[in-house]
Amino acid sequence: MQNFNQLGLSEESLKILKGLKFDTPTPIQEKVIPVAINGSDILGTAQTGSGKTISYILPIVEKLRDNVNQKFLILTPTRELAEQVFSVAKIFLGHGKPFKAINLIGGKGIYSQINQLKSNPQIVIGTPGRINDHLERKSLHLNNCSLVVLDEMDRMLDMGFGYQVDMILKFIDKKRQMIMLSATIPPQIQKVSIKYLNKPVKISIKNNEVLETNIKQKIINVIPNEKIKELVNQIEQREGSILIFVKTKIGADKVVKKLKANSIKANALHGGMRQNKRSKIMQNFRDERFRILVATDIASRGLDVPHIEHIINYDMPQASEDFIHRIGRTARAGSVGEAVSFLTSKDTRIWKSIERLLDNKISNKKSSFKIDKNKSTFRKKKRVRSRRKMRK
Repeated sequence: MQNFNQLGLSEESLKILKGLKFDTPTPIQEKVIPVAINGSDILGTAQTGSGKTISYILPIVEKLRDNVNQKFLILTPTRELAEQVFSVAKIFLGHGKPFKAINLIGGKGIYSQINQLKSNPQIVIGTPGRINDHLERKSLHLNNCSLVVLDEMDRMLDMGFGYQVDMILKFIDKKRQMIMLSATIPPQIQKVSIKYLNKPVKISIKNNEVLETNIKQKIINVIPNEKIKELVNQIEQREGSILIFVKTKIGADKVVKKLKANSIKANALHGGMRQNKRSKIMQNFRDERFRILVATDIASRGLDVPHIEHIINYDMPQASEDFIHRIGRTARAGSVGEAVSFLTSKDTRIWKSIERLLDNKISNKKSSFKIDKNKSTFRKKKRVRSRRKMRK
């Protein structure tokens, strides 16, 4: 493992990293930073929480120090992730420098953004929809864009942004450098990478290596009508910040309501909220003004909170790839975290799919999942029914 001072970074960047107490790069940072600085296209895969944002922000800042007239575009699938990337960019751009960044997302006043664009910021961060709006209005010009980052490209395609990304790239010189990052590389991503990237350097950090090292995991088998009772039990056993995942917006609100009925303070985060409210809830969670957040998968994108110690999958995700994104919200920057997953009898298929994705029979490994056998409720119920049938 290299140190940051071995990656070709400037003294100014190293000073900022030292101030943040970042001594050693994560595996994805160690591999991406020197390749990106060198100018090659990159197809990178690593789980959420592996440090991908810094892996491309640092090379962008280094390139800006060499030539202040360059422009850089960073596309993200969600507003929350764009806001998180923007906050990281501001840290590394420093104060009083001629470098500027702008965050272009929906839910914010477009005319205010148009005024900000008049200052010609070098780093443009945003979601595909709002970036397209500005390109069509001609308030944003990307003809001198030298590098494009497509962050969480798998999620971008899942959310139907493929066409919009195509439209955006038509405004940019084909000779640009491109970095495409994703938690997984399904066939769709491979197809898009061939279309967008030029002889990319392929960088992959295996999910199972990271997960086994930093995240203690546990399965609890439950029946649906006892999930809230078990959730309360798990929360009462734990200290520190907890992120609870549910499938739907309605489900998030219901869980928060039931937790409050049990004298447990919690807040919901989902796509049905106005952007200002979502941003405020996320900021309050980062500032540790409350410790329990109940969120849907989409709303949690960009929720980079170092102090999240526990993840609880109250509902299992609909797609196995989302499991990687979920549990990657803990164990940030090399810390240790815990992930607890509630399994009902309906979750057997998705759980097998998750195991295949990780290429790791998790339940058979001592260092990973610990199965709480005392909670195998639905299996016991099935046995009881079968005995009754035999007696009849």
